[in-house]
Amino acid sequence: MHFAAMAKPALGRGLGALLGSSSQPAKPAPSPAATDVGAQPGDKVQLVALDSIRPCPLQPRQDFDPEGLRELADSIKEQGVIQPLLVRPKGQHFELIAGERRWRAAQLAGLKQVPVIVRQADDAAALEMALIENLQRQNLNPIEEAQGYHQLMELFDLRQEDVAARVGKSRAAVANALRLLKLPATVQAYVRDGRLSVGHAKVILALDDPTLQSLAAERVLKQGLSVRQTELLVARMQKQPGTSRGRPGSGAQLTDAEAHLADLAERLTQRFGTKVQLRYRAGKGAVEIQFFSDEELNRILEMLGVEAD
Repeated sequence: MHFAAMAKPALGRGLGALLGSSSQPAKPAPSPAATDVGAQPGDKVQLVALDSIRPCPLQPRQDFDPEGLRELADSIKEQGVIQPLLVRPKGQHFELIAGERRWRAAQLAGLKQVPVIVRQADDAAALEMALIENLQRQNLNPIEEAQGYHQLMELFDLRQEDVAARVGKSRAAVANALRLLKLPATVQAYVRDGRLSVGHAKVILALDDPTLQSLAAERVLKQGLSVRQTELLVARMQKQPGTSRGRPGSGAQLTDAEAHLADLAERLTQRFGTKVQLRYRAGKGAVEIQFFSDEELNRILEMLGVEAD
């Protein structure tokens, strides 16, 4: 048995460290401290007409679950809008920076006025605050998150390092998210809808041809493949003659033996709580259990009944 020690990746700064902590109000009364992107000195909550607020075209979030909006609207009917919306002046009206979901739900609830905090912000600051708010709430799907990073880079000439620093993420996290935008639109839609996980998508990106990427995604969905099984599928597709021309043969289908080995590796991964690689060929092979700290190694040894000297 081989044990592979791997360095733990560096973590980006937490959003709390970047923005400062915020507290939830005990009662449903609007408070600057309840805003999603952090209160600033001088912020004041005021009531404005709901129809004077417009959505922001820079908003990174595009998908709003209808059922979730209806549930929020019902809550707003009972308690009102607890957290003020964050807006900026824009001509004769206000433009949303953060809180579009609450704004939409308030419309469904039939409200005429909503509490807001007015903030002076240019396009760069507005997009940054909107992106951070959604990241804090984990409201963005992986594609929306990647598109938000891309917007920051393209509109304001930022590098990946700059974006990572602004949103409190590691550069690697930003880079990995942006890679998803290299997938065909159909595959991106599967990730956006949650039919394909980010793990599946990263494996599929190993295929250079968009046609093959789409084909691999379809087979993953049709066969219900795990990430480990998808790795085997992609490896077979890469070896198929003529794949560079987008005409892979039926041999790209996983064999029963390969699927069985992938399932075993998946079960071992779940059993040990860390990535396990299973290599097998003609009755021989190896099991590789990865660990990322001395404590994790000791935990694995204890599970195996081995005492560390």
